[in-house]
Amino acid sequence: MGVVLPVLFSMFAAFSNALATVLQRRAALTVPQSDSFRPGLILDLLKRPLWLAGIVAVIAAGVGQAAALATGPLSLVQPLFVLELPLALLIASLLARERLPSAQWLAVAAVVAGLGVALVAASPDGNRTHVALDRWVPALAACGLAAVALAAAGLRRPPGRARAACLGAATAICYALTAALMKAAMHILDDGGLGAFLTTWQTYAFCVTGIAALLLLEHAMQGGPLVASQPALTLGDAMLSLMLGVLLYEEHVRGGWWLVPEVMGVGLIVFGVFALARSGVSTA
Repeated sequence: MGVVLPVLFSMFAAFSNALATVLQRRAALTVPQSDSFRPGLILDLLKRPLWLAGIVAVIAAGVGQAAALATGPLSLVQPLFVLELPLALLIASLLARERLPSAQWLAVAAVVAGLGVALVAASPDGNRTHVALDRWVPALAACGLAAVALAAAGLRRPPGRARAACLGAATAICYALTAALMKAAMHILDDGGLGAFLTTWQTYAFCVTGIAALLLLEHAMQGGPLVASQPALTLGDAMLSLMLGVLLYEEHVRGGWWLVPEVMGVGLIVFGVFALARSGVSTA
């Protein structure tokens, strides 16, 4: 049962996030586009029932993600969120009552197979419950600066691929950092109870980064095609989460000859993600 629970919780969270992506993208395309960072975008979206339904799905995903992070390593849980993209495409096709062409089914199979091969080969292990502040400070500073730089670079560009890719990458950083902070907060909740959870800085930090991720995601969806934003978001979140798991929580992945199937699995994931992102217009 060591990895079963975190995998099940992650799958539930990935499905909920995929549903939220479809609903929120449809809602985001119904509000006026903006060439700059516009906090008022959320106020416009609050008037859209589809967006509110997407928020309910986001909350459900957050609960599933918190449960997964409390029971499993960050380097196992977050890469499973790569499944969001194929799940989003499948959900969108069902809502539109359209059949997926064989090429898209092939891409879905590539993502699922690649993820399975990579995770089995890497065999992420470790579930450290405490991260010292001197580890958090450089990680927070590096991720914060990178996210701000990418968001600023994206917002300076007109709507298009470059804008969407930069904003997608900035969103990925915020998502990965939110997961790392949430994991710490969930372990504090487990060890010290609700009082400790409500008084630790990690709880409020993951709320801030989560809100930033949500706002950046809405701008990324409006900023350009999914073929630009979704690979940056999907792959960026998985890779940075793996790095944070190793650097912050001292989680372990297998090396040596296991790197061969790991690289092969990642290659299949990249192929499938880009193929699905190119077909992502059907989620609109």
